[in-house]
Amino acid sequence: MLHTKEESFFRGEQFFMKSNINYSLITGIIIIIIFTITFSLLYIFSRHNQIEEDKYVLLGDEAPIPTELHPIVEVNKNILLEKAAEIDIDIIITEGLRPFEKQDELYNQGRSTQGNIVTYSKAGESFHNYGLAFDYAIKNANGGIEWDIDYDGNHNGQSDWFEVAEIAKELGFEWGGDWRQFKDYPHLQMTFGLSIPMLQEGYRLAEDNKTK
Repeated sequence: MLHTKEESFFRGEQFFMKSNINYSLITGIIIIIIFTITFSLLYIFSRHNQIEEDKYVLLGDEAPIPTELHPIVEVNKNILLEKAAEIDIDIIITEGLRPFEKQDELYNQGRSTQGNIVTYSKAGESFHNYGLAFDYAIKNANGGIEWDIDYDGNHNGQSDWFEVAEIAKELGFEWGGDWRQFKDYPHLQMTFGLSIPMLQEGYRLAEDNKTK
């Protein structure tokens, strides 16, 4: 009987030791996994910051206010005109770069001046003000501007407005017609990841300032 108790104690001790070993092993593996994930996330985050630093430059009060569309926006705007013409859609650019003064005039419309509200952006709050957006419209058969977004001038069963928007999005533009609130069907913008607060603070594309 004593032998049986000793044997049971010995087996229990072995089990306890194995349990401790297994617990330590599992704990070690978990620590390694956590460390690996943490290190990877830190690396990705630091690399992302480095890329962002390489992409943008903070010029503050010295940041230039454009006087024309950004060159890349201009090039893609012209490509859009050509591609639209290939499917018999004649589009016209109704506005490109918009000066701050003009932006305030539009903002005041329907508020302190007569007319309907056409924008919720004050001066400096629109991508138009920084040469990163333009507005387009469709020309109808009579050469006039067609504001009906269902207009199908090339008779292919699709809205010309939406066809142009799809081409623009393929070129990298964001279309105002996709916005959830205040859909702006004529509006196309290419922001390069810049936000309005960034532009107001004085951030610009580093590529544009390498030779300046």
